[in-house]
Amino acid sequence: MIPFQTAHPYFFGYGSLVNRDTHIYAPAHPATAQGWRRLWRHTALRNFAILTAVPSPGTVIDGLIAPVPNADWAALDAREFAYDRHIATPDIAHGQALPRGQPIDIAIYTIPASKHPAAKAPTPILLSYLDVVLQGYLREFGPAGAQRFFDTTDGWETPILNDRAAPLYPRAKTLSPDETAFIDDHLARLQSEIIPA
Repeated sequence: MIPFQTAHPYFFGYGSLVNRDTHIYAPAHPATAQGWRRLWRHTALRNFAILTAVPSPGTVIDGLIAPVPNADWAALDAREFAYDRHIATPDIAHGQALPRGQPIDIAIYTIPASKHPAAKAPTPILLSYLDVVLQGYLREFGPAGAQRFFDTTDGWETPILNDRAAPLYPRAKTLSPDETAFIDDHLARLQSEIIPA
């Protein structure tokens, strides 16, 4: 077991940060956030939907926590510039034992509804982004965990922009055939509208 680095604060990732190939923060540990669920938010900031977490009593979401060395949040805050960062330590559960007297702070990034002007019309979900997120969930939590991602995320009536051939998401990754099939099958079950890029 890799021990916690208790001298540093942690973040809880519930989207692309679950995919370890998109960041350098380690060691990462599976965790859950109690009282949260995900939502596709539509803002005037971007022309595609942004995944956020919103309070939801009784709902639990899977994710990863990882340390931010020396509380140097600059790089992560720049990556998550559309979000607010706040401490959510009481909501986060993990299976790692901590030495007595060495608590850690765990932050979560969210986009409050009032943070950005609302989009004039719903914006699509980037398939290249969704691919990265679900690749992370499949690797960390298996098919059941990836299914829980769908089940604990709202806003699937939003069209999906198929940009796989020329990804618009800057941290896009190549999927295995099995990963691609899993995602495509679940979007088909949701009867998602797929639109060309």
